[in-house]
Amino acid sequence: MEALRSRRGFICDMDGVIYHGNRLLPGVREFVDWLYRENKRFLFLTNSSERSPKELQQKLARMGLDIDESHFYTSALATAKFISSQAPGSSAYVIGGAGLITALYDAGITMNDVDPDFVIVGEGNSYNYESVLKAVHFVQKGARLIGTNTDLTGPSEDGIIPACRAMISPIELTTGQSAYFVGKPNPLMMRTGLRILDVHSEEAVIVGDRMDTDIVAGIESGLDTVLVLSGVTSRQEITKFPYRPRLVLNGVGDIPDTVSV
Repeated sequence: MEALRSRRGFICDMDGVIYHGNRLLPGVREFVDWLYRENKRFLFLTNSSERSPKELQQKLARMGLDIDESHFYTSALATAKFISSQAPGSSAYVIGGAGLITALYDAGITMNDVDPDFVIVGEGNSYNYESVLKAVHFVQKGARLIGTNTDLTGPSEDGIIPACRAMISPIELTTGQSAYFVGKPNPLMMRTGLRILDVHSEEAVIVGDRMDTDIVAGIESGLDTVLVLSGVTSRQEITKFPYRPRLVLNGVGDIPDTVSV
């Protein structure tokens, strides 16, 4: 397993890899200690758009992990960067959490519930029937539909819950418009992650719990791939996909042990 030891950069998913809800997963502390001990460059690259990097940093701090805010990058930041590059100074109707709204504001995108240029959907408690009706109306009037990520479901302390793809689908089905998704496996987000780490794709590995976002993103971007079974994917479900991760581990806690043998 020297291939993992030789990787300079580690891109890690969070939900189902580092924690479930507010519960840290087994072996995470040992994995983070190993990253620091081996002088690895690492980035928590999450498709969750609900929280800002600062909030994610504070969430891990409450669980006993002290990690600098610079080690976090979210689909909300990637979405804001994409919108600002496509249409600087535009406006959006947003269904999502504070992390998404803050990222858009910081990128110069204003909120608009009258005639927005974009309808942007992420995860968060603002999702309800009235917000879906507004989004449908705006898309029918010409607003472009954006999703922060393609995750259909996500893990929580109480089991599997709906994620962005499930939440945006009523808008797509009603309007006949397909959303453009910015988060993993979109290469836009992967390339940004590699630039933040300042490593080449051949020097990096992605660690995730999803075949349809994390692992396919790694394969298509030229990264080494490690699937952990601590999130939404079981060993049996791997066979349903036409591609494979290079390594399958029970959790990130197995990585230090794996590279030492």
